[in-house]
Amino acid sequence: MEADFSFFALFWRASFVVQLVMLLLLAASFWAWAIIIRKIITYRAARREAEAFDAVFWSGEPLDELYDTLGPTPDGASERIFAAGMLEWRRSHRQDGALIAGAQSRIDRSMDVAIAKEAEDLNRGLPFLATVGSTAPFVGLFGTVWGIMRSFIEIAGQQNTSLAVVAPGIAEALLATGLGLLAAIPAVVAYNKLSSDSDAIVANYESFADEFSTILSRQLDAA
Repeated sequence: MEADFSFFALFWRASFVVQLVMLLLLAASFWAWAIIIRKIITYRAARREAEAFDAVFWSGEPLDELYDTLGPTPDGASERIFAAGMLEWRRSHRQDGALIAGAQSRIDRSMDVAIAKEAEDLNRGLPFLATVGSTAPFVGLFGTVWGIMRSFIEIAGQQNTSLAVVAPGIAEALLATGLGLLAAIPAVVAYNKLSSDSDAIVANYESFADEFSTILSRQLDAA
């Protein structure tokens, strides 16, 4: 009878430890792909939101009116950075209209804190991709080593080294390595790409904060 080398057949013939390794790698792969898809959607939305807000910000609308329209807790990331700066700007005015000393540094710090929060949200989940990319091949290799060890034990027990006896056990063991690579390669590629995209988005936020800070600094000097 010809041996069945399909994925499910190899899985069911494998030992419990190798099956556990395979399930762990499959779960890690599915979770990594869930993060990848979610991040792609999130980053696209963040770029669209930033472009839309830049168009509104540079449209010439007075900053106070724009802030009143958005409120202190807007939905978009760029809007939240703007709101953090404007909120501190307003808090830096005394009741008589004079400015409290150190307003510029407080405004900059407020926007820096807002940018740090947005960067944390953008990067959430990326360490998991890095972990999968770096550890999945070794987890798969562990399953392979365990499976091959089990195959050699069976060979010694049967005292038969024919290919028909050796091949199924070796195939089951190598499947674990294959699953490890299947989980690791997309995770590594996605981590590098998403990290680059996240850095670019954060850099755009920082550029906007610098431009906005320049505008407020000009108004502070005029005052």
